[in-house]
Amino acid sequence: MRLEGKVAAITGGTAGIGRGIAEAFLAEGAKVALMARNAEKAAKVLEEIGAGDRAIFIAGDAMSQDDVEGFVDKTIEHFGTLDILVNNAGGAGDLQPLVALSDKTFDDAMKWNVYSTFWACRRALPTMLEKKDGRIINISSMEGKHGKPVLTAYSAAKHAVNGLTKSVAREVGAQGVTVNAICPGIVITDIIRTNGPETAKAMGMELDEMIELFASESAIKRPNKVEEIAAVAVLLASKEGAGITGAMLSVDGGTAQY
Repeated sequence: MRLEGKVAAITGGTAGIGRGIAEAFLAEGAKVALMARNAEKAAKVLEEIGAGDRAIFIAGDAMSQDDVEGFVDKTIEHFGTLDILVNNAGGAGDLQPLVALSDKTFDDAMKWNVYSTFWACRRALPTMLEKKDGRIINISSMEGKHGKPVLTAYSAAKHAVNGLTKSVAREVGAQGVTVNAICPGIVITDIIRTNGPETAKAMGMELDEMIELFASESAIKRPNKVEEIAAVAVLLASKEGAGITGAMLSVDGGTAQY
């Protein structure tokens, strides 16, 4: 029960890594607020989680400033405070080589990944700074440490998330707030199963080939598991993680060895 009594807000919290983190936090005693776009799906997730009044859903789109800031505000209003913010919403979007990349596609990648993180951090920090205690965990990617063809916009966005993480950590570390990023490798989630074929096609291969390629680049030669990402998030959110800040923690099986 390392997070007993803590309140966490998780964007993109009803599927994949976000849901895995939510379930891990609940198991450690936290209360959680989840933001996503699909209310029907969220209702099913809350029922499956079975956390009662310790888990709530607030509808919102991570590409909307009003929705992201409103999510933070409504979490605080409902639970009375905010201790942990997990910026999990984001994704690769349309994949194109640079010469074919439109301004809109690039802007959308920045809004979905970087601006959503920026808006949420800016809104959550006053509450955390007032009580001199807080944890911010940004879900980045191994593509935030290096790049791949046709993932230009996504890689640029995740590099920006990492830069934001480092700078904010320096700003607020002495005031009891830690800010870190987790950089996962490939994780087989519903999003990968749904959007992965298009990603693989843009890379000139089938989905299974893409997964095999990404796994082959790691030391463990397999995709990571959601539970492995969630375990690191629990550490960063707990008091045992108080000495870790400004870190880009790779949970990618040794793909990016720094």
